[in-house]
Amino acid sequence: MKIRGVNYHVECYSDGTPLVMLHGFTGSVENWYPFIHELSGYRLILIDIIGHGKTESPILKERYKMEEAVEDIKSILHYLNIEKANFLGYSMGGRLALSFAAAYPEMVEKLVLESSSPGLKTVQEQKLRQHNDEKLANDILNKGLIEFVNRWENIPLFETQKKLPHSMRESIREQRLKNCVQGLANSLLGMGTGAQSSLWEKLSFMQTPVLLLCGKFDQKFCKIALEMKKKLPYSIYKEINDAGHAIHVEQPRIFGKIIREFLN
Repeated sequence: MKIRGVNYHVECYSDGTPLVMLHGFTGSVENWYPFIHELSGYRLILIDIIGHGKTESPILKERYKMEEAVEDIKSILHYLNIEKANFLGYSMGGRLALSFAAAYPEMVEKLVLESSSPGLKTVQEQKLRQHNDEKLANDILNKGLIEFVNRWENIPLFETQKKLPHSMRESIREQRLKNCVQGLANSLLGMGTGAQSSLWEKLSFMQTPVLLLCGKFDQKFCKIALEMKKKLPYSIYKEINDAGHAIHVEQPRIFGKIIREFLN
């Protein structure tokens, strides 16, 4: 579908209360396929975020700003005649879901944030992260997708995924390699953690019920989730055993069960 001048890839499954599912950086709608049956009681809206999967990757990096992505999600929901939906976002997708809930609270029923954050607190932190993201974006453009994916799958954040079966790791790698260099580089520059505005000060005003999920081995994001829990008026914190950053990959059965219970 054409959304605000950009061709978006959106897949819809089942009927019921809408559930928008937003993947992480380097991901796509494919990340959610294992949960289509598990969450079949919901109208699932799977979206390839701008610069990812089969959605278009515009050259203009300004088009990737978090505020622009939020407006795109709103337009997608209007296109589908959806006034209110549940949201599930992982990592970057979680930042997008939270940004959407902050901008349009009346359109969000419940919010699930997996290994996510409200951005960085200080300008100094943001500038440092922007600098690092710009360097990484240039590396993606100059060295190509294969070299970037080789590097990305070996960062400490995904260390626990090395315990996964070889076939699973290969499947994740194949999906990442379907992305394009332009899209990933611009996504880092436009909606990376350094580029987005901090939402920390807005959390205490949010009336939406929020489920905060983190993997026990991912101490950085467990700490962030606990800090968020203190500020969010209606939130539940769950730490998942034997999981790192990508709970949906490392503990899919538990993940699906927790999502269903929270939404019900």
